[in-house]
Amino acid sequence: MTSVDKANVLESSRLWRQIATKVGAENTDVELDHMLVDTASMRLITGPAWLDVVVTENMFGDILTDEASVLAGSMGMLPSASLGRMDDASGVGLYEPIHGSAPDIAGKGIANPTGTILSSAMMLRHSFKLEAEAAAIEKAVDATITNGARTTDIGGKLSTHQMADEIIKNM
Repeated sequence: MTSVDKANVLESSRLWRQIATKVGAENTDVELDHMLVDTASMRLITGPAWLDVVVTENMFGDILTDEASVLAGSMGMLPSASLGRMDDASGVGLYEPIHGSAPDIAGKGIANPTGTILSSAMMLRHSFKLEAEAAAIEKAVDATITNGARTTDIGGKLSTHQMADEIIKNM
């Protein structure tokens, strides 16, 4: 797990790093390292496989996920989760595609539903502990994209509903 901050400049990031270090010490089964946000931004583009799980505060997370969307081809492709402590039994989380609600394109039938659908898989996995169901959704999305289904943002012609229907067919 990589904790991303700007501790060399921001006092709030120094607090973030202090807390991340404390939580990391309490979870010895997770390897934790720290990275400055500018380095994380560069690594995300030059070697994305180097990063596995990234934790950061909201502003840096927003910027890094938008940057990561370039790798997937569109903001509509990526899910996200804002989670509390993983040892919190409540399972509370906020799940959404990295683009959020995208009010500028709402109701036009041009949004790529993939990020939303994959966010639901994350919710099933992390909040409800339904691994098989989450994996089934991810497998259906993978098969749909592999079979060539595309919305306009990734070079296709399918509407939001048509893409969702294609994913459902692969469930």
